[in-house]
Amino acid sequence: MELSTALLIFLLIFVLIFVLRMPIPMGMMTACVFYFLVSGESPKMVAQQTLKTFYTNYTIIAVPLFIFAANVMNSGKVTEKVFGFAMGFVGRFKGGLGHVNVLASLVFSGMTGSAIADASGLGKMEIDAMRQEGYDDGFSCAITAASATIGPIFPPSIPMVIYSMLSGASVGALFMGGMMPGILLALALMVYIFFIAHKRNYPISEKVNLRAFLRYTFNAIPAILTPVILLVGIYTGVMTPTEAGAVAGLYALIVAVFGYRVLKWDGFKQVLIDTVKATGTTSIMIGAATTISYIVAKEQVATTVATWLTGFTDNKYVFLLIVNVAILVLGMFIDTSVIQVVFIPILLPIAKAFGIDLVHFGLVVIFNMMIGLSTPPFGMLLFITSGISGTPLKDVIKEIWLPLLTMLIVLGIITYIPDVVLFLPRMLMGYAG
Repeated sequence: MELSTALLIFLLIFVLIFVLRMPIPMGMMTACVFYFLVSGESPKMVAQQTLKTFYTNYTIIAVPLFIFAANVMNSGKVTEKVFGFAMGFVGRFKGGLGHVNVLASLVFSGMTGSAIADASGLGKMEIDAMRQEGYDDGFSCAITAASATIGPIFPPSIPMVIYSMLSGASVGALFMGGMMPGILLALALMVYIFFIAHKRNYPISEKVNLRAFLRYTFNAIPAILTPVILLVGIYTGVMTPTEAGAVAGLYALIVAVFGYRVLKWDGFKQVLIDTVKATGTTSIMIGAATTISYIVAKEQVATTVATWLTGFTDNKYVFLLIVNVAILVLGMFIDTSVIQVVFIPILLPIAKAFGIDLVHFGLVVIFNMMIGLSTPPFGMLLFITSGISGTPLKDVIKEIWLPLLTMLIVLGIITYIPDVVLFLPRMLMGYAG
């Protein structure tokens, strides 16, 4: 493939983003601007297409709504209710707090759809509790990081909404498809914790009596109902995924203000500020994704890559292996948002050519990208858990390898057994994929 001067400049600027540690959204747009300056092409048409995307693609509206819901749930003491419920449910097993960590993340993911929100909201509480009962700090941080990975896999999921925009795949089918992989990952991590707890003789948490467990469960019900309401609404056709985002935001606000009474006016203002900031960043990313998709199409990057891959193999399973390895390697060094908006548009036409279902492909790449959040040397979740706990980063990295192996095993299962992903969408939504 002969690279044009404009494309070479684009790639050079793109690399400099990471070398100079520029804010990624602004850096990506800067690379796009330089492409148009060098090529001499007017960006007017692309700008119009980007604005059209924002104004006509109603799926995108769900992104700020889910961000708002996540911020509301993460602003008060909702995390305490979730943690208490998880403690009463699985705390009595060997390595109880490790199991609590995973179950709490599974429940919390149904409210936020964000790995970062999970690790930031629940993380400190989980790690502090595990530290008090004698768990190794590195292990506690590693499990917290690994369990937070469930956030964007189990519905609702912000990365799934963005993937839907890029691919045209059904958001509802993606949400349904993420349930089994999310539960499977939680179970796999709990099996890992079980063996490590016995090997290192981690304690069994104090048993919660029935009365206390019922109280914890009752307090957690409003939070637990979040994904249920959304999925039932989408499944029955009562609401679209975008409307589900609005319902999630309203429901989260009602729960935090009137249910748990933990969100006051000052907290609400901060939620709005954080939501606007995150939405602005995400909007720039989506705008950059639209522009980059245009550049990729114009320079025939996807066609060239597809020609090379089909010349290398005509087996879709080998293609999926190549994709998984590539994303895993990229995830070691590049932010997951960059992988999604830059590389996924290149891979989507190739996946279609191989006859791979786009919902299945979406779960594979999103699952893989989330693993990247825990992958050394630059996994974001490693830095977050290290920072909130005061644990040296090297200790977290030392303990993360086995959880990573566990996650890779689950990735292999959903990659090569598509029914794990597609079972629920087919059964509950009549999905034809």
